[in-house]
Amino acid sequence: MRLAILGCGTVGSEVVRLIQSQSADLTARIGAPLEIAGIAVRRPGRDRAGLPVDPDIFTTDALGLIKRDDVDLVVEVVGGIEPARSWLVEALRAGKSVVTANKALLAEDGGTLHDAAAAGGADLYYEAAVAGAIPLLRPLRDSLHGDTITQVTGIVNGTTNFILSAMDATGAGFTEALEEATALGYAEADPTADIEGFDAAAKAAILASLAFHTRVTAADVHREGITRVTAADVASAKAMGCTIKLLCIASRGTGADGAESVSVRVHPAMIPLTHPLASVGDAFNAVFVEAEAAGQLMFYGRGAGGAPTASAVLGDVVAVARNRIAGVCTASESTYAALPVRPMGEAVTRYHISLDVADRPGVLATVANVFARQGVSIATVRQASAEPVDPAAPGGDAILVIVTHRAADAALAATVEELRGLDIVRSVAGVLRVEGGS
Repeated sequence: MRLAILGCGTVGSEVVRLIQSQSADLTARIGAPLEIAGIAVRRPGRDRAGLPVDPDIFTTDALGLIKRDDVDLVVEVVGGIEPARSWLVEALRAGKSVVTANKALLAEDGGTLHDAAAAGGADLYYEAAVAGAIPLLRPLRDSLHGDTITQVTGIVNGTTNFILSAMDATGAGFTEALEEATALGYAEADPTADIEGFDAAAKAAILASLAFHTRVTAADVHREGITRVTAADVASAKAMGCTIKLLCIASRGTGADGAESVSVRVHPAMIPLTHPLASVGDAFNAVFVEAEAAGQLMFYGRGAGGAPTASAVLGDVVAVARNRIAGVCTASESTYAALPVRPMGEAVTRYHISLDVADRPGVLATVANVFARQGVSIATVRQASAEPVDPAAPGGDAILVIVTHRAADAALAATVEELRGLDIVRSVAGVLRVEGGS
């Protein structure tokens, strides 16, 4: 089996090393030798002396490499939308199976790739696109195919998990924790994709598509990052016996109209310390799956890095190579359910709201009336003194920390907006969703 590799960065170079170092074992597992036909790179003159391959196999002509008659399989670890999409569509339509780690492309336009795979009778595998080395997508696609998955909740971005874990452990603010993550190599020079939730949203779309047999794109995912999470939020979570995580939450259920639909969202949330995801620290990933027959399942491990991601890539390569030798291909997509995606406003959740208010009689009653008008039930209220936002204002200030019962997100958001307009509310100091409880 002859392989074309598109990209030779951190992941691509690890794929090459694993293929060469495990050559005999891979041959035994596949039933035929696995050979690298060529490696497409942007800069062929770059020093790659450490890679155990002939320098002549490097090329800048990725499309030409894909079209070669002696190429059976294509591995894409370049990333981005174009030209990766054009390359992979070309390969799949020509009947050449593809293994990719390109979460952004799969989340934005995975349907085009799946259609091309079906047209060419080729396999499309992408285990490495979500949660690195953790075997996750294939269990969702194959092992749980006879079950009904009701919810997938995950920590799928190592950078944000490291930052939030550091804030929880040390009491640091977001900026300080981000600086530490950058110094240790957990955060990119431009961390926007991670800290603003774009990376997690792409993975959430892929997970929801597989779990619910419905095409879900990144544009369908409600997305919020962690940049507004403060040390005070973390301290408040601790006081409640909770911790804060950036969660991707994909759920299947009935909406207000009684019709079945799915909800897919990414945002920071408080979860109780008893939740299986609460103890996932550092840059690790974990995904918690709930299914009707199987019950609760947990997948945990390294979610990024060259070697873990390459491990997932090679697992897919072995699978598609064996299929090719057997003359079969695996259906890579199931979309029979075609469920609509509910807007975020219809998602049912809880809120943790911190209000800086005037400390005088009647304030709590006024605040409670706002919740009542929006149809939101209050679960708990606690009060603490605070430094005044406006020293010239009459009376002192107090912090009200309110946790709601479950309600539609639109009603909760409207409640917060009305609170902001009250004269007695100096500021809405913090708003976080609370998950994993009643």
